[in-house]
Amino acid sequence: MKFRTRAIHVGNEPDPSTGAVVNPIHLATTFVQPGAGTWGQYDYSRSGSPTRAAVERTLADLEGAAGALAFSSGMAATHCATMLLKSGDHVVAGCDIYGGTFRLLHKICNRSGVSVTLAPADDAAQVKAAIRPNTKMVWIESIGNPLMTIPDIPEIADIAHANGALLGVDSTFAPPAILRPLELGADIVMHSATKYLGGHSDCLAGVLAARDAVLHKELYFVQNATGAVLGGLECFLLQRGIKTLELRLREQCKSALQIAKWLEGHPRVKRVLYPGLPSHANHARATKYMGNQFGAMISFEINGDFAMTKQVCQATKLFGLAVSLGAVESLIEQPSSMSHASYDAQAKVAFGITDSLIRISIGLEDPQDLMADLDAAIGAMEGIR
Repeated sequence: MKFRTRAIHVGNEPDPSTGAVVNPIHLATTFVQPGAGTWGQYDYSRSGSPTRAAVERTLADLEGAAGALAFSSGMAATHCATMLLKSGDHVVAGCDIYGGTFRLLHKICNRSGVSVTLAPADDAAQVKAAIRPNTKMVWIESIGNPLMTIPDIPEIADIAHANGALLGVDSTFAPPAILRPLELGADIVMHSATKYLGGHSDCLAGVLAARDAVLHKELYFVQNATGAVLGGLECFLLQRGIKTLELRLREQCKSALQIAKWLEGHPRVKRVLYPGLPSHANHARATKYMGNQFGAMISFEINGDFAMTKQVCQATKLFGLAVSLGAVESLIEQPSSMSHASYDAQAKVAFGITDSLIRISIGLEDPQDLMADLDAAIGAMEGIR
């Protein structure tokens, strides 16, 4: 079956007791057992529930995974993956990564004796150079946040595996309707499912999917032991969102490309970062792995300072000034003061997160309305130079 058919039917089989075409929401936290020391399929909802199992089946199928796990947030999912590491282990991570991941690696994992080196993920040679004898994990993003860099996942997978390390890919910006990192050699794929998978800004969730059954079992052990699982209502909302993922994403990608081209010709825009543009440094690679859909996230720099950039973000009417992304409504933010505020000033400079950078998430509004909104906001800048 094709992707969109599986998104609707796998894990969404009619309820055998009622014939309901939508999975019931199981809110029970505990399940009666057949006997003392004799366990049924479910015992306690931290360990599993029918509602969570259903959406995990859907996710595993769509990712081409041996198994998937649903978490209470994307960061909970990322944290679970890092808990495969032990004191003395080393991580190589991309330097174009979400601020929350940067914070986790530098300010939480370090407490357990795990060290990290950042390298440009779109340059496999630099990733390889950052590998140490104790490197046990490489962590990259399929589309970097916020600079939209595109790594060569198969090449980096080969580098990681040749050195005995796992490759984890945060593919939040490139959902499985357009990219499946496990099929390209990654061991783990993570999604902040709050974004495109849920798609409606009403479901906080995270996902890990593993390429092989042994790794899936290890990740499940950590999840069950630490407890950051997705609740029944959120599982239902995530399952509902996935059913329209491909259709939503197709329109969002189409609008994003149109808006990126328009921004590139705007006289007050200095630079546009979108992998669908021929001017993007990794455009050929993006085309190779994603075809003609490049996601719906755009970053661009204006000809202005920190205050002017802030003013533009606050002046839009349709774009909501907010962190997060991937939903039906369009959002705008200033990474240096919002999504990547956890980077210290030196790291922002080192990794290209400038004060004039703006990141937008394209929703399902008419692109003409969105361009008019951006044009008005950019045009309202004071003292433009």
